[in-house]
Amino acid sequence: MDFNHTEERQMLADMAGRFVREQYEIETRHKNAESDDGFSRETWGQLAELGLIGALFSEDAGGFGGAGFDVAVVFEQFGRGLVVEPFLANLLAGTALTDGNESQKTILESVITGETLLAFAHGEPSGRYYASHVETSAKAADGGYVLNGNKGVVISGDTADHLVVSARTSGAGDDKDGISLFLVPANVDGVHVRGYPTIDGYRAAEIALKDVKVSADALIGAEGRGLSIIETAHARGTLAVSAEALGAIEVAIDLTLEYLKTRKQFGVPIGKFQALQHRMADMMTEREQIRSALINAAGSLDSDERDWNISALKNLVGRSGRKIAEEVIQMHGGIAMTWEYAAGHYSKRIIMIDHMFGDEDHHLEQIIKIGKAA
Repeated sequence: MDFNHTEERQMLADMAGRFVREQYEIETRHKNAESDDGFSRETWGQLAELGLIGALFSEDAGGFGGAGFDVAVVFEQFGRGLVVEPFLANLLAGTALTDGNESQKTILESVITGETLLAFAHGEPSGRYYASHVETSAKAADGGYVLNGNKGVVISGDTADHLVVSARTSGAGDDKDGISLFLVPANVDGVHVRGYPTIDGYRAAEIALKDVKVSADALIGAEGRGLSIIETAHARGTLAVSAEALGAIEVAIDLTLEYLKTRKQFGVPIGKFQALQHRMADMMTEREQIRSALINAAGSLDSDERDWNISALKNLVGRSGRKIAEEVIQMHGGIAMTWEYAAGHYSKRIIMIDHMFGDEDHHLEQIIKIGKAA
């Protein structure tokens, strides 16, 4: 089996990688993250012009990619630069809009060109990692709907022009049926957004919906059938952050290897010590396992094996990623804890990715459930 990228995907990887290397140094990343928006709109526009947003969506949606390997290629390069621009939020919400009506698909086209920003407001304070947990309500009224509820840790939610909001049109809080999705302008009456920086330098928001009125055209897909759309968005988001983790792991290992070659103790580089060589070998082995699982998950993103392979990947990223991140810190010593040195920032992002879309324990539970149901 040939695991090499197609010529087009290799060009995509090379283009994204070149941009990160030449125009997205760690100082640039910090400057973007510390801005009012938490990212650079100029950089966002440049990346849109390069086609890196369009690569995340199919031709039917106005893009030119959209397959699992397209998502993995782009986000792996973003992980190498710890890119803070809101690609993940727009991937999640944009995936939902591919099932929308014509006006909603027009908005998605403006996302691909970099003109419009979206966010996926699905997670709730008491929902943990379960996609079917939705307590936000959507009541039919005056030919439309009225939304009430609270959404938590909405990625890039404080800069979005439109929100894709999950709300329950019927059923109890954990029922799989009865969940609907709505496209809601972020500035409409009743939407209250409180943004904040996350510990790893990104942005999120708490969003309260209080008697938010939307028209019937705001509904995405069929009423009460939103769970499958949410699960598809989460699968693509999980693949994306796992690829991002791999990119960050690659850079963190390279930084550590270089440090072991230059840091001296007892008159010799510490990389000469066999114990540290063994630990580096273990880190590299874990990295290659993640790479293999990523290839497997990317290839099955549109198949019946998607959920098992995605959970297997995310469990491994959480387990091995944490081990690698901790080893990076330990082998660097105190310098890794300084703000100026990049290794600590990569380690933080790798560890925080474990808590997105379900941690390693959650996905182990999912693997067991799928195995029992087979």
